[in-house]
Amino acid sequence: MYKTVSKQEFIAAFRDHGRGDQFSHVGLEALFDWLEALEEDTGQQIELDVIALCCEFSEYPSAIEAVKDYMGQEAFEEADIQSEDEALDWLADRTTIIYVPNGGVIMQEF
Repeated sequence: MYKTVSKQEFIAAFRDHGRGDQFSHVGLEALFDWLEALEEDTGQQIELDVIALCCEFSEYPSAIEAVKDYMGQEAFEEADIQSEDEALDWLADRTTIIYVPNGGVIMQEF
């Protein structure tokens, strides 16, 4: 049994589960929009599981920060990624990236 939730209900669900700080407000809006588009593209409903989403996705202020966190500082320096675009390309080759309007990214863990 599924219940359709609005964007505000989606955001409130994170707060209600004690995960209100897991993503920025604008990040949660971007995640909601991406999940809605995924439902439309696949024709399958997605269950709202706040804890699973928190385990599956992480928000970063930039793609460079996401790559650094994933690789570690030393490996990041060896990879010689110099720009946000290079970091986005590196991530996009490996996982799903959701662009956040404030310039950040949400990365699906891999």
